[in-house]
Amino acid sequence: MNWHIPNNLSFENALQLTETLLEAIAEKHLKDDEIEEIITTLVSSQNGARGFFVIYLTSDFSFADHPSDGVINALKTSPEIVSELLVKNLAMSSAMAITHRRNNDEQKAQGSDQVRRRNSHLIKQLNLELISKKLEVLKQTIINNEGNHQNFLVKWGYDEEQKQVIKNNIEKIII
Repeated sequence: MNWHIPNNLSFENALQLTETLLEAIAEKHLKDDEIEEIITTLVSSQNGARGFFVIYLTSDFSFADHPSDGVINALKTSPEIVSELLVKNLAMSSAMAITHRRNNDEQKAQGSDQVRRRNSHLIKQLNLELISKKLEVLKQTIINNEGNHQNFLVKWGYDEEQKQVIKNNIEKIII
């Protein structure tokens, strides 16, 4: 497969590329340095990074539970984009697990739990100060009911229970 990734990568193309990438990883068609190079290119743009995380965090591939050094090294190459997405993914997956359980959809709730677990694991493995700072800002926004992430929390309509769970999950990561 030709892994040329266009500079103006669309979100939809990023989703498709990531699916193809994960299948190639599962079939052991790529070396770790090739995986690292492809993911580095994907996460260098907002669309690429969003597409990567959507597919990687929700995939049925068990290797996503234990990211390789190549995956971690690639994610570190775009700390600003990756940090912002990981923080928001933690919040969204935490809140959506509650929403799905309220709607008696345990399967979707477990999917959200998986995304939160994988996302939290990536945050810990990346161990970037920028992620810790962004998590702290989100936590303070929840505590003070105002701040940099207030628009994000309002946009998604998170209620007090959801915000409390987000805050608790942040505290599990930044001990």
